[in-house]
Amino acid sequence: MSQRTSSSAPGPAPVLADFPFQAREKLRYGDTDRQGHVNNAVFATFLETGRVEMLINGGADLMGPNGAFVLARLLLDYRREVNWPGEVEIGTRVALVGRSSLRLEQAVFQHGECVATGESTVVLTDVTTRRSKPFSDEARAFLERQTG
Repeated sequence: MSQRTSSSAPGPAPVLADFPFQAREKLRYGDTDRQGHVNNAVFATFLETGRVEMLINGGADLMGPNGAFVLARLLLDYRREVNWPGEVEIGTRVALVGRSSLRLEQAVFQHGECVATGESTVVLTDVTTRRSKPFSDEARAFLERQTG
């Protein structure tokens, strides 16, 4: 998607190259359901993999001391089924940076074809107080550079 609209919005499917952060996930036989395709609940796990890899290994310390991310919102649109065996690729990009929250656009691909799109909102929290905490200036600058 070249426009800055929600990746969950109907319309043309994004391509993996639209996402600066990319992860891979191997499909497990146990991910399948009675219809022989990957169960819908597993798609949320795919998005989690992409989200966590971006937040933890994305190139900057986004959490700071005593920081942890919690998922506040998840939207998921299914575009087509996924079949075992194989793997999927997960694309993630920063859509919006708030004071302590971050909205991510994501997509799942199998064989180069978009099979699902989603939007995740995470909140940075302090593990001691269990309340939101603002991003550091360095983390905010990094995240804002990631928004197109």
